[in-house]
Amino acid sequence: MLDVCLLGTGGMMPLPGRWLTSLMLRAGGSSLLIDCGEGTQVALKEKGWSFKSVDIMCITHFHADHISGLPGFLLTMGNADRTEPLLMIGPRGLERVVRSLLCIAPDLPFKINFIELNEDVEELEVGPYVLRAFKVLHRITCYGYTVELRRKGKFQLDKARALGLPVQYWNPLQKGNIIEYEGKTYTPDMVMGPERKGLKVTYCTDTRPVPVIAKEAAGADLFICEGMYGEREKIDKAKEKRHMTFYEAAKLAKEADPAHMWLTHYSPSLLYPENYMSGVKKIFPRAWAARDGESLELRFEDEEA
Repeated sequence: MLDVCLLGTGGMMPLPGRWLTSLMLRAGGSSLLIDCGEGTQVALKEKGWSFKSVDIMCITHFHADHISGLPGFLLTMGNADRTEPLLMIGPRGLERVVRSLLCIAPDLPFKINFIELNEDVEELEVGPYVLRAFKVLHRITCYGYTVELRRKGKFQLDKARALGLPVQYWNPLQKGNIIEYEGKTYTPDMVMGPERKGLKVTYCTDTRPVPVIAKEAAGADLFICEGMYGEREKIDKAKEKRHMTFYEAAKLAKEADPAHMWLTHYSPSLLYPENYMSGVKKIFPRAWAARDGESLELRFEDEEA
């Protein structure tokens, strides 16, 4: 199971009732936060989710509306007596930027480990997640993120019995270990079925439409995409600022065909994004103008709700 909450949906500046951009995902006792705009910790409090389980943070880029909430968020984590290390992932220069911000939140009681991204696409296994960072097209270096929970195949009892392996070796094989028994080598694929469908969320913001976005979002359970402008006439402004309109985001979703798409990262002038959704849904019917606190509980295909 994967819990998803879009904590903030605003771009540029927070508004009453709209915090700046942040997304949180939870799985297997781990929480992953993507971006930390001003007000993120308030949004998290309003949602009722815990700071203490956040063990991974991803930053898309170093504009203030995506990172300005970080010092306060980390300080709150420290004041909650956190001692476990925190992993932070983001573009090259991440450690320097974060260390600079921490001049107002010194002496944290936990260590921060950094992974800086350098390639156009990078895949990492962190906690229960397979994380893929992909470079998009903004005014500065910016990454989108795909978060997956992959799922192993089922244990094949008949195959294990046919191998003649004692029962005590079955569990290690299920866990991916290679077993040596009576001079023979046994590998997990000998007893496991094909990999089952997992869960996938793709998130991108602050970008023009580029092919890698649709490629990453292909078949996702949830595609969260920036929609800075709902007004069609603001297409030139979107190009100038390297953002997207709702309709450009919808075209990417049509190509990728996710189960759901949420729009986010609205311009401060866009007070009622839902007013523009009729045109968006003509392009991609499963689109939704997300609001702060928008949540979805994703389950594997054979899990009961």
